[in-house]
Parts: sequence; C-alpha cells; structure tokens
Amino acid sequence: MTLGKTTALPVSISSLNKYYGSFRATDDVSLEIAAGEFLTLLGPSGSGKTTLLMMMAGFARPSGGSIRFGDREVVHLPPHRREIGMVFQNYALFPHMSVGENIAYPLRVRGVGKAECGERVLKALDLVQLSGYRDRRITQLSGGQRQRIALARAIVFEPRILLMDEPLSALDKQLRETMQIEIRRLHDRLGMTTVSVTHDQREALTMSDRIAVFSRGKLVQVAAPSHLYEKPA
Repeated sequence: MTLGKTTALPVSISSLNKYYGSFRATDDVSLEIAAGEFLTLLGPSGSGKTTLLMMMAGFARPSGGSIRFGDREVVHLPPHRREIGMVFQNYALFPHMSVGENIAYPLRVRGVGKAECGERVLKALDLVQLSGYRDRRITQLSGGQRQRIALARAIVFEPRILLMDEPLSALDKQLRETMQIEIRRLHDRLGMTTVSVTHDQREALTMSDRIAVFSRGKLVQVAAPSHLYEKPA
C-alpha cells in the first residue's frame, strides 16, 4: 500500500441550479473539470461557490441539472457513495479519538482490515509530515496540525476526487501560506482531481491550475491564474 498516484476522475457539471424559494444560490452553472486538475472556486460570501461544492459532495440536492464524476451521474447518490475526500472549514475531527483513529475512520467504515488500516495511517501521516503523531489527542494539536490531520483523513482511502471548503481560513497568514504550498505538493504527488473553495484571491492564484469566479450565483469566468490576473472578465 503506497498512497501513490490515483486514477483521477474528470467532473462535468451541467445546467446546475439550486433555489431557496425565489433566491438562486446557483444559477445555470456549467463547468468541466479535467482529471487531475486543481480548480479553485473563488468569490465573495453568498456568490454560490460553497453551494456548488456542497452539491458536488452530496450534502445539498440540486434543484435541477447534472453532476457527473467520470461517466457516472451522482446527483442522486448519497455522500458516502460518491467516493470523495472532503476537508471541511472547521476540520470536523472527532475530539474523542486519537489522531490515528481519526485518520483510520474512513477505512474502518469501508471494511479495511486492521493491519492495512495501520499501514495506511502511517503512510498518510508521513505524507502530511506528521510522523509520530498517531497516538496524540486532537486537543493536543495546533491549528495547522489539525488541518494536516484533516487532509490525511481525506486522502487515506485514495479518493479520486478531493473537495475542500475554505480549508485554510482558520489559520494565521504565515501558516496559511505554508499550507498552500503543502496542499499543492500533495495534489501533485497524489494526482487526484481537487476542487477547493476560497474567497482569498492570493490563495486561488497561488494554488490553482484554473480558477472559476462566481458572482451572485453565476459562473462569470474560468481561466488559468495568469490569464485571470491579466484579463479579468
């Protein structure tokens, strides 16, 4: 078990809508994400970017439209059947479990044996540069360490798609910049398709292959960071 490069999946989003009464959280969004791409959804609060991510994850049901992972339509699949890794804004770690137990959790619910669980946990800890932390309590970790453990838990079962909701927003500036490099390094090493949400323009420009800019529920531009910086729509 190596936690090596995975076979990434492309994502195809077509005419995706989410309505709350008369309010359109996302309005006819269509977006193609290449296998192995790092795409950032960028926009202010209320622009629709997090709503789109939650629909991709399965935590929100679209009012209409399609989401395909590879050739499989996933709109009607529950989150646990979408085989995605998810990093939440508040990390969502279990405080009553050790670091190792937190990372092993997605493996245990998938029926992975104890010996293989142990191997994968150690490899995941090595990938996020926290070897030796397996038996620590979550309460003993700094914010940056918790963020790394949340990442390790998200990648330990080798998902083909990784979704991240403002994963660095709780960190201070210096640590945030360090983690931007670390997350990009992990993405390049593992090769999964990564979709991240942020409202931080510098973060999006630093980490992404392409950036999808949202405003008032609409997708207004999708481009590489250099093009977006020089020729914003």
